[in-house]
Amino acid sequence: MYCGSCLRDNALAAELRRQGHDVLLLPMYTPTRTDEPNASYEKVFFGGVSVYLEQYAPFLPRWLDKVWDAGPLLRWAARRKIQTAPKVLGEMTVSMLQGADGRQRREIEKLTEWLRHEPPPEVISLPYTLLIALAEPLKRALKRPVVCTLQGEDLFLEGLPEHYRTQSLELIRSQVRHVDAFVAVSEYYAGFMREYLRIPPDKMRTVPLGINLDGYAMRETDAARPFTVGYFARIAPEKGLHVAVAAHKILRQSVPDARLEAAGYLGAEHESYLREAQSNAAAGFHYRGELDKDGKINFLCGLDVLSVPATYDEPKGIFLLEAMACGVPVVQPRRGAFTEVIEKTGGGLLVEKDSPEALAAGWLELYNNPERAAELGHNGFAAVREHYSVGLMAERTAAVFEQL
Repeated sequence: MYCGSCLRDNALAAELRRQGHDVLLLPMYTPTRTDEPNASYEKVFFGGVSVYLEQYAPFLPRWLDKVWDAGPLLRWAARRKIQTAPKVLGEMTVSMLQGADGRQRREIEKLTEWLRHEPPPEVISLPYTLLIALAEPLKRALKRPVVCTLQGEDLFLEGLPEHYRTQSLELIRSQVRHVDAFVAVSEYYAGFMREYLRIPPDKMRTVPLGINLDGYAMRETDAARPFTVGYFARIAPEKGLHVAVAAHKILRQSVPDARLEAAGYLGAEHESYLREAQSNAAAGFHYRGELDKDGKINFLCGLDVLSVPATYDEPKGIFLLEAMACGVPVVQPRRGAFTEVIEKTGGGLLVEKDSPEALAAGWLELYNNPERAAELGHNGFAAVREHYSVGLMAERTAAVFEQL
C-alpha cells in the first residue's frame, strides 16, 4: 500500500540528500512503495516471507533465505491481499519486539552483519517503536546513537488482542532506554506518546510533517460543478469513511446534487466495510480507488472541501497538508493533530468529533459562503508552504541528528 509513514520517510531521505547529507534508507519487510521517486536501497531487510516463516516454520534451513528474500518474490507477495490487521498479527508483533530473544533473531544478525561492512553512519533512525528491538543490537554493533520516530503506532498497538497488547507495550517501554531521542510528528503526539510509552521528557523532540510540494498548485474553481466533498485516506473504520457517508446524506437534504468522492488504499480486511459504506451511501458517492501522485493531485483539485473524519486521535494528517497545498479548505473533527494543523494554517474548520451532523454543518457553511471557503483555501495554500514543506522538515530533522 501507499503508507503515510513510508511516504514521509522517503520524502525526508530524498530531501536530506538534496540538502547535501549522506542518507541510506533501508526498506523493511517488502520493497518500499511510494508515489514519488524511490529513495530506498534495493535490498530488503527482514523480508516479509522470511519473517513469517521464522515465526511459523522456524525449522527451515537458513540457505533458503536467499529464495524468500529475493526481490521478485517479495514484490509478488506484496501484491497479494495480505492481512495487516493487528488482531491477526499479535504473536508476530511480540516476537519482533523480543528482538534477539524472538523468532526473528536471524534477521537481526543478517542486518547487523551487512551494516558492519558499510561505512558507519553517524546516527541510526528507526521509523517507529514497533522496531525498537533493533535499537540495542544496532547501537552495540555500530557504536552510534539511535533515534526513533513516533508516527502512529499506538493505533496498531491498541488494535492487538489484550494479551499481546500488554506484552507489546511492556516490551517497548523496557527498551526506551536504548533510544537516544524520539521524534514525534506533531506536538499532540509528542505529549501523548510521552505518557503512553513512558518516555523521559528530555528524550522527546518534535519535527512536524512536511510534504514535497513539487506538482502542487492552486486549484481552479468551477461554478458549474456540483459541490464536491472529498475523502482521501485508507478505507478503514478508524479513518471515518462511514461518518463522511452519513454526513453526506445530511448535506444532500440542503444541497441535493452534492457529491462525495473517496479515494485511498483498500486492504483485504476492509473490503466488506467499503461495501457496507456504499450500501448506506446516498446518490453521488463514488470510490475512486488507490491513486498515484498525479492522480492524487488531480483528485484534490476537483474538490470544494476535504474531510477525513477519523474516529481516533490521528497523529499526522498528511492528507490535510496535501489538500491545502492545492488550496482546498478542510473540515475536520477537533482531535489529535488536526487541531494544531488547522489552527496553525487557518486552512479549515474544526467541528465536533464523531458527529455526522457537525461535519455536514461545516460543509454547508462553506457551500453557503464561497468567499469564506476561498479565504480558508488561500490560507492553507500559503501556510503549508511556510510551515510544512519537506525542506523545513529535513532541516529540523538534521538539527536533531546533529544534537546527538
